[in-house]
Amino acid sequence: MIVVHHLENSRSQRVLWLLEELGVDYRIQRYARDPVTKLAPAALKKVHPLGKSPVITDGERTVAESGAIIEYLAERYGDGALLPAAGSDEALRCRYWMHYAEGTLMPLFVMSLIFGRVERAPWPVRPIAKAISAQVRKAYLGPNLQTNLEFVEQELARSSWFAGESLSIADIQMSFPMEAASLNGGTPRPRSQAYVERIRARPAYQRALEKGGPFDLLS
Repeated sequence: MIVVHHLENSRSQRVLWLLEELGVDYRIQRYARDPVTKLAPAALKKVHPLGKSPVITDGERTVAESGAIIEYLAERYGDGALLPAAGSDEALRCRYWMHYAEGTLMPLFVMSLIFGRVERAPWPVRPIAKAISAQVRKAYLGPNLQTNLEFVEQELARSSWFAGESLSIADIQMSFPMEAASLNGGTPRPRSQAYVERIRARPAYQRALEKGGPFDLLS
């Protein structure tokens, strides 16, 4: 049986969603973050040397990295579901968003999270840390986030889902950064917000939340 090594408040939530969409049986092995560092526990290193989530085991196979896991599960267990026809425009769009999610958009959110923690440095260095963070946010992070979020908003005018009018693995992959984007604040982006609401309304998504437990990107 597939085992999802599920770290709370992490990218592994979308793996649960995928499995619910595919109707595949699986078991959840839960892991809690360190209450101080918010990092994954050392126990995950027994599953994969990097000790990060998501990671799954399927019999003797261990598969890590969100994109690799999503593609593996869809190809092995999906019987064509959530995979656009090979060679189609939708397949190319699907591939693009699969890479864009973690290659371009999520690093910006991760950087924002890191600088948020830098700003809470111990008091003697906090003013300096906050000043450096403010400069990075103003010169690089803020403008790049806005450019990318506007790009996503414009792309969602093309179709209901990222690769076309049908849900695909691109949407599974993009769900995590889109959830993060919905918490970003700033100018409301109606298409992006409507997209997140479509995701959350899916029965499979709701079942994944019930099984995965609390999901709080702000924690």
